[in-house]
Amino acid sequence: QRGESIMQDLAIIISTTLMYSTPLIYTALGGVFSENSGIVNIGLEGMMTVGAFAGATAGYYTGNPWIAFLIGGLAGMLFALIHAIATINFNADHTISGVAINLLAPGMALFISKILFDGATTTPTIPMENKMPRVFSNIFPSGSIFDTIFNNYATVYIAFILIAVVYYVLYKTKFGLRIRAVGEHPGAADTLGINVARVRYSGVLISGFLAGLGGASMSLALVSSFRPTLVSGQGYIAMAAVIFGKWRPQWAALACLLFGFSTALSVYFGSPTLPFTINENLLSMIPYIVTLIVLVLFVKSSKAPSALGNPYKKGER
Repeated sequence: QRGESIMQDLAIIISTTLMYSTPLIYTALGGVFSENSGIVNIGLEGMMTVGAFAGATAGYYTGNPWIAFLIGGLAGMLFALIHAIATINFNADHTISGVAINLLAPGMALFISKILFDGATTTPTIPMENKMPRVFSNIFPSGSIFDTIFNNYATVYIAFILIAVVYYVLYKTKFGLRIRAVGEHPGAADTLGINVARVRYSGVLISGFLAGLGGASMSLALVSSFRPTLVSGQGYIAMAAVIFGKWRPQWAALACLLFGFSTALSVYFGSPTLPFTINENLLSMIPYIVTLIVLVLFVKSSKAPSALGNPYKKGER
């Protein structure tokens, strides 16, 4: 009986880890694209927030989670376009532009929310049947260990498919080679006839789209609405995952799983069924403490793309 209880607890922790890792994976994969092209994207947090808002709003009005999910991605891409114009066309400081996006996007989301929903900063709740579907619903016996682990939302499985897709695109295609070449030495790429600005635009727009999907996966799967505190630091944690993962999709995703696991632990230890209690403020700190520790331990061994954060003007060497 005790062994079965431990297995069930482990299954709950694994399921929760997958659930909380998913938005981070989408966003970190976006960060991998942008930063491999040479553009620092601190604005992932803001792009996630606007994606979460757009996804929840579209989900409420259309009743179709897939359309809403796509709209969330496009909303993130719209703010990525602002970041791309500032950093690529006007050579703005990448960090300052990203911070501006992080201030502008949530403000815009709350402003539009108040217009659409009679002054409310929280969107109406999406009915359960209009949320993202669970892929393996009713496949395994209800309450079983396999049901607990695998009966997750479709967004979880799409995220894991995307890890393989992003890896393939970055390391097995001409487009991926150009992204990495522009991030390492834009001058050399330019002499080979590669349009540096166009490639960097592609990287940033893809990163915004994926960050928007990350936000939408929160408001359409994790919860059923958007609220101002829904995305609170996840974009920054995804940035940390990119650095910890050495700008490679597979390792960045693994870092996201680690951060998701730390969140799952904080949820598990906050359960009222446990024989002991831990202060909820201490529990909520766990993911951020893990992020700081990981960055301190691994940031020195991470080698960023050589031209990351450096503006490039055509003709420079």
